[in-house]
Amino acid sequence: MGITPVLAAAATTTTVPLEVAPLMSFNWTFVFVLVSFFVLYLILKKFFFEKIHDFMQAREQKVIDQFDNAETAQRQAEARLTEYNEKMSNAENERRAILKEAKTKADERAQQVLKEASEKAQEIIRVAQVEAERERAAAALAMKDQIATLAIYAAERILEKNLDEKEQMLVIDELLADNGAETWTH
Repeated sequence: MGITPVLAAAATTTTVPLEVAPLMSFNWTFVFVLVSFFVLYLILKKFFFEKIHDFMQAREQKVIDQFDNAETAQRQAEARLTEYNEKMSNAENERRAILKEAKTKADERAQQVLKEASEKAQEIIRVAQVEAERERAAAALAMKDQIATLAIYAAERILEKNLDEKEQMLVIDELLADNGAETWTH
């Protein structure tokens, strides 16, 4: 019971010696396969290999041309980038020069405006001094006229009354009090 039926059957059969096949034998199928392969090769060579070869060469040339075009485009792009960077550098330098020139002109204009303002202020001060001097001279002249008028008036009153020195001073003080408040305050 311990042996399975397959093993039991294998144990009961006798072994048959195996025949050894020759290493190489002539087979007509192999010859037909070789002839078919050779004919197919000739047909493919006649009709397809040249076209495929031409296609592959054209494709190879196209790839080479594309690489050449890419290199040319790369060089042109680098040249344009260099040119652009030079233009930007020149533009930056030009911008700085323009700003410097504008600042210089603005400073010059500011100095000119300050100088003109100073000259105008000096002229205004000079005119004001001349005007003040003229008004002072006019005021002195007017005051001289008023003093002369008061002196004449005082002399007339003193002569009318024939007064002594003390009474003359009182008359003068009275005249100054009457006329002085109005005249000297103007």
